[in-house]
Amino acid sequence: MTDDILLAEEQDGVLLLTLNRPKIMNSLDFSLLHALGRQVDKIRFDSSIRVVIVTGAGDRAFCAGADLKERRTMSPVQVKEYIYTIRDLFSNIENLNKPVIAAVNGVALGGGTELALAADIRVASTTATMGLTETRLAIIPGAGGTQRLPRLVGKGKAKEMIFTGARIAAEEAFSIGLVNKVAEPDALLTECRQMAAMICEAGPLAIAQAKHAINHGLETDLSTGLAIESNAYWTLIPTEDRLEGLAAFQEKRKPIYKGK
Repeated sequence: MTDDILLAEEQDGVLLLTLNRPKIMNSLDFSLLHALGRQVDKIRFDSSIRVVIVTGAGDRAFCAGADLKERRTMSPVQVKEYIYTIRDLFSNIENLNKPVIAAVNGVALGGGTELALAADIRVASTTATMGLTETRLAIIPGAGGTQRLPRLVGKGKAKEMIFTGARIAAEEAFSIGLVNKVAEPDALLTECRQMAAMICEAGPLAIAQAKHAINHGLETDLSTGLAIESNAYWTLIPTEDRLEGLAAFQEKRKPIYKGK
């Protein structure tokens, strides 16, 4: 389950994916995008994986965005291919049928912040720096940043960040709702694993349906969103897990969910 540029470690139903290009701040070239895409495709149908954590190797960077050295060698058509590849990959991460936690352990700029935005939950190290800096290179965020950031922090703040290309520290990212929590560097993965462990105690089918309802309901009016929620709920009624949850509550024990 590993590539040299993408490390994968599974423990207790939690898969830790580590972007492994620390010498160039875990920047995203085609090879790393494809490796991450292969992992996402595997995870989708692996019921033993309940939660995914994504982080970067080393102590400097989560992901510094696109590999600009590679970018300088690309033709305009290849740049378009890159943008389609990264955009579709991050959409697949956002719509993965299990939770994704971004452990932002350092610099996260451009595509690095966009990768974090595609995750469900973001926990940042106190040393983290985030920002969508693309306009300073005369381009715009192309992997979902112009769409996901305003949905998370509001239109005005998103415009300020994107127009200025500003880099913000972890505490400011927390204050505007860009990240869920901030942790000391040596406690970051522990914090993420503790959160993942709590998620693993819940029913996996319920988590998947809750994620679906939230993601898709937010893109509609309230009435349609409530219908999406109801349909998600209906799919859970005949499941074995729902009956196990009721039985465990009655018997005052921890439920054992099987994703059935």
